[in-house]
Amino acid sequence: MDNMSRMCVLILIPLLLFDFALPITFYLPANIRKCVQEEIHKNVLVTGEYEVSEQPDTRTNLKITDSAGHTLYSKEGASKGKFAFTTEDYDMFEVCFESKSQMGTVKPPDQLVNLDMKHGVEAKNYEAIAKVEKLKPLEVELRRLEDFSESVVHDFAYMKKREEEMQDTNESTNIRVLYFSVFSMCCLIGLATWQVFYLRQFFKAKKLIE
Repeated sequence: MDNMSRMCVLILIPLLLFDFALPITFYLPANIRKCVQEEIHKNVLVTGEYEVSEQPDTRTNLKITDSAGHTLYSKEGASKGKFAFTTEDYDMFEVCFESKSQMGTVKPPDQLVNLDMKHGVEAKNYEAIAKVEKLKPLEVELRRLEDFSESVVHDFAYMKKREEEMQDTNESTNIRVLYFSVFSMCCLIGLATWQVFYLRQFFKAKKLIE
């Protein structure tokens, strides 16, 4: 590895060590359902860790679903734990916490929910990979860099694909608008011609013109 490559690695390693996904913290009132949504690409590992403050006679359920309603993870009486799944397609995923209280008319205090979700490169356990494959620290960071670069390439490829799809949609919409404009113009010309002939016949019937 030359000096330039080493310098690039040393510059990118701190960026890779930085945790881009910040934990989410919110309050969950009793008998209320709150959800967090996130778009994630296809074939991406998603991991998460959650913690819900306990309240007497209050039960909190956790459910993770996709846009089609398929359940990816479900936990009744969720207080503290972890979850992991791999996405099968690019989709909008929803993480929902639902509080159910049996205290009747007495309103219990809100529960504090901490949710830390990671996906892609940041979700991989490189320490475990290093132990299994017996990698050196620099090799681990190079593996992390390789995965990060691959993720960036996939993101750019997806953005390019979306741009092409949007361009095709815009061109199709422009063609439809053009056809509609021509059709509207033809209708207006036909209506104006019909009005001229109708008024001409009307005035002739009234003997206002010859």
